[in-house]
Amino acid sequence: MASTTVDAVIAAPREVVYQFFAARDGINPYVPVDFTLKRPGSPTPEGVGAQYLIGKGGVGLLEETTKLVPGERMEYKIVKGAPVKRHVGIITFTDAENGTLVSYTMESEPSLPVPAKVLEFGLKNLINQFIKGAQKALR
Repeated sequence: MASTTVDAVIAAPREVVYQFFAARDGINPYVPVDFTLKRPGSPTPEGVGAQYLIGKGGVGLLEETTKLVPGERMEYKIVKGAPVKRHVGIITFTDAENGTLVSYTMESEPSLPVPAKVLEFGLKNLINQFIKGAQKALR
């Protein structure tokens, strides 16, 4: 299993940053893939159980929101479309001097043999794309 964490400050209030990440499709203009809500969650569309297709043109992987603690934490897992036995994302939000500290962790166990360092490099790049997208969106 590979795991990597990226910490970054986003210059916006914690509740705004949390909501931006929880409602996954808001990042679409800022990243090279689209998040499309396929199944609403509960009690809101972006709530627990929400499933998003991540990709382009209807092709991609399916992510499901598994835990939400408003203003503090969100978790998700990949449920379909990726060559992984297990992939989870955990994002925490805390107040910082100039905004919100986002701590974004991805853990992945591939179905295919991939060196951990290579996978960690890929996970870090993915996280950085999402962080940079949020920083652009929430200026």
